[in-house]
Amino acid sequence: MRHAPRVRLEPASRKDEDEFLASVRRSTRLHRPWVDPPSTAARLRKYLARHDKRTNLGFFVRSERRQLVGVVNVNEIVRGVFQSAYLGYYGFVPHDGQGYMTAGLTAVVSLCFRRLGLHRLEANIQPGNRRSIALVKRLGFRREGYSARYLKIGGRWQDHERWAITRERWRPR
Repeated sequence: MRHAPRVRLEPASRKDEDEFLASVRRSTRLHRPWVDPPSTAARLRKYLARHDKRTNLGFFVRSERRQLVGVVNVNEIVRGVFQSAYLGYYGFVPHDGQGYMTAGLTAVVSLCFRRLGLHRLEANIQPGNRRSIALVKRLGFRREGYSARYLKIGGRWQDHERWAITRERWRPR
């Protein structure tokens, strides 16, 4: 049995700008048409400005060798009776398919349930994105529904499946 790689989460920051932008450029074919990550310094600054530490968090996922292997975002955290948030994530070439994003997403989901006290997390995934769907299935997410023209990605409204997990179902692997 293959062991899951060890990862480290770091708050997304501008200090990693050059490495981040190089990773995005290198991963264009992997990302399209599924995600449209910041590809310029200006877009990266705008992305980072959204992370207010209360309602939006961004994490860089790093390998055991400190290489930037992916990103996980916790977006639109709602407190009160909802205690929920949306997850967004993507990996980088040449680290894709090696288990880093499974480990990174596992770490973020655990943080959300254990430290942030959230009750529910949702990931919205385009139906053709088989790798992303397989990832959330591995972590125990359940498909809850289908939303036509749900998110605008790459300038076009895209259909998405809604996948979610609650704290009660979470079993970190």
